[in-house]
Amino acid sequence: MTQSPSTPLPPPKERRRLRRAQSLTQAQVAARVGVTRETVRSWETGRTTPRGRKREVYARLLTGLATETNEMNETTERKLANERKVTNERKVTAGQEDPVGAKVSVAASTPVRPEEPVPPAIGLADAPVRTAEPPRLTPEPAIDVLSDALTPAQAFDALYAFCAPALVRQTYLLTGRRELARESVERAFQLAWQNWPEVALDRDPAGWVRATAYECALSPWHRLRPRYRHPEPPPADATDRALMDVLLKLPPPHRRTLLLYDGVGLDLPDTAAETEASTPATANRLLHARASIAERLPELSDPAELHRRLAALASTERLRAAGPPAVRNGSERRARFWTRAAIAFTVALIGTTALTLRSAPTQYEPPVAPGSDVRGVPKRVAPGPLSEAESELREKLRKETAKGPERLVPALP
Repeated sequence: MTQSPSTPLPPPKERRRLRRAQSLTQAQVAARVGVTRETVRSWETGRTTPRGRKREVYARLLTGLATETNEMNETTERKLANERKVTNERKVTAGQEDPVGAKVSVAASTPVRPEEPVPPAIGLADAPVRTAEPPRLTPEPAIDVLSDALTPAQAFDALYAFCAPALVRQTYLLTGRRELARESVERAFQLAWQNWPEVALDRDPAGWVRATAYECALSPWHRLRPRYRHPEPPPADATDRALMDVLLKLPPPHRRTLLLYDGVGLDLPDTAAETEASTPATANRLLHARASIAERLPELSDPAELHRRLAALASTERLRAAGPPAVRNGSERRARFWTRAAIAFTVALIGTTALTLRSAPTQYEPPVAPGSDVRGVPKRVAPGPLSEAESELREKLRKETAKGPERLVPALP
């Protein structure tokens, strides 16, 4: 029986997030629903929509994944809340003030007393300002990249001016290299301009660019470049040098998770989605990163203090990115270069193929086998003078007649 096609389904990105939150592959989801892996990929990208009985089975599966994800988030929230409680009790026991406003969970369920707002997250225009309220993503300034009043270039320039300055500081904390941070951000925006229709329709264009910049900055191929084989000068302040040294010794996934959660201010599910990891794995990375920092810098065991120090470290460095027109022009030049290179390679390949077809033989000629020595055959003896015995035998045969009838001997006429 065909089911109603109006079975509610979450958006495609939410479907992918729920699957990744449970550490499931597309093949595993396809096996549960009874379809192929390519079908699940099409559902998650929004190219196709399930219908009939498959839609109902897929909707039930996503509902179950959402329930399991919420339960894991609650468990992780309680774990982080207990960690904050233990930290606060230790500080109260030591005679210190109880910290308020530290972000330790996806959404704090207990009210807290209002305090003075904490400085913005690493000076990011695309990150929320941390206050003593429960941590959450606050609405960003309106940037309507699909507005009819803006051309694509104007919308790109607005997004660049909105995100680039703060994103360079984030990438610097991620890599510890000023020039690499600037190059990664410019490369991310160049890719955004090349894929502008996709970025303009994305729900979070700033997040798209941020994820691309992080991937470019953490690429392992940079270590092969001669200019990046030697470290750059560290920050001038001793405390900033110590914090940067601890950050750079963290594994890249842990460093990226810590920066997104404690620096940018994303919640746990969004951090997990951007790092392409499950929510429990993201929580474990965050806890391990905080523990590593607290082990070497005990004064940063409080997440609020860690956030303040990250913001201070990023603000002390003078990091500037190129202007939006330069980035757009560089993206177009790169696109033209690779387009021409692809055309030249295609023409060379066609020419080589035509030359091969022209000069190739029209029929098969088997090769002549090389000569080889043949063993076991007696040597060939050349004719020579007869021996004495052979001469006597020949004379005897000439003089004597054979037994039996006489031989016919031609007589001379």
